[in-house]
Amino acid sequence: MTVSAAHGPAPESGTGLDSGPVLEPGPVPASGPVLAPSAARSTVWEPDGPYNLAGTIGSLQCGAFDPAFLKDQGAAWLAFRNDDGAATLRLEQRGSLRSARIHATAWGPGAAAALQSVPTLLGADDDWSHFDSPGYQATLPEIARKGRYLNPGLRLPSTGRMLDAVVRVILEQKVTGIEAKRAWRWLLTRHGDAAPQAPGAPNGLRLPPTPAQWRRVPSWDWHRAGVDAHRSDTILKAVAMASGLERLAGVRSSADVTAALRSVPGIGVWTAAEVLQRTHGCPDSISVGDYHLAAYVGAALTGQRTDDAGMLQLLKPWAGDRQRVVRMLYASGFRKPTYGPRLAPEDHRHR
Repeated sequence: MTVSAAHGPAPESGTGLDSGPVLEPGPVPASGPVLAPSAARSTVWEPDGPYNLAGTIGSLQCGAFDPAFLKDQGAAWLAFRNDDGAATLRLEQRGSLRSARIHATAWGPGAAAALQSVPTLLGADDDWSHFDSPGYQATLPEIARKGRYLNPGLRLPSTGRMLDAVVRVILEQKVTGIEAKRAWRWLLTRHGDAAPQAPGAPNGLRLPPTPAQWRRVPSWDWHRAGVDAHRSDTILKAVAMASGLERLAGVRSSADVTAALRSVPGIGVWTAAEVLQRTHGCPDSISVGDYHLAAYVGAALTGQRTDDAGMLQLLKPWAGDRQRVVRMLYASGFRKPTYGPRLAPEDHRHR
């Protein structure tokens, strides 16, 4: 793995990510500070072995119109805060699958820290060597081996940004993906600040709200975003513990992080697992209680749907790598049969 750094203009665009839409029309952003343009900082990260940027960080995007993660002209644009301040980060893959180079450019007060976090963010600490060994591969079902064969460059990302992940996952509790994505987009557009200015950045790139900004969201805006009182209350309880949550980024034990997350009223095993997958790149976190996952794993591995207990039993032989196995099942292209209408979103905003 090689990392080099430099100061200068943004890199030329390439083809590391498929072009994607920018933010769709939505509510008018709240007034807030517009950060002045700053000099660009850049680095190049060369991962060991095969690498696929789009597949690795795709799970961090909350829908195609996520204001904090937009795709444009073959690059991924992320907006977030770190200890030094706000940052706009542009990521682009160049080179082939097996000789990839990730060009990262950052702007804003938090640019230097953002670049330092790039290898970890992109899965540098996610070691698949044991999983990819011939002996271990022989233990896997054919469908999981197929997924890895088709996606040798996939890694598990690790953001380390606890509160952002916790809020997003709470928004996803017991609602459809459409509802959760809309709520995240609406709240960031209305209550998040504009990301640090960067040449070529797509319109609508915004920072997730700070703890203080989350606390100022009025009850009627939660309602307009389609967020019920249970989820908004849980978010505010997490926000009240924001400093403690952020310290969990440095805790390596997934059991300890899970226990700490579950100490927040309203956060259960599903929410904790979903957060760990994003913040720590945990290779074993399984989303027990997910509306679809158990049925999907059962259908993929046995041809029959199952429940959470059955899913855990099926995945038991690969304890320590259960999330890797699940990712490979999805990466194989397998889709479980559907037998009824999809769950429809409910809109209570005008009642």
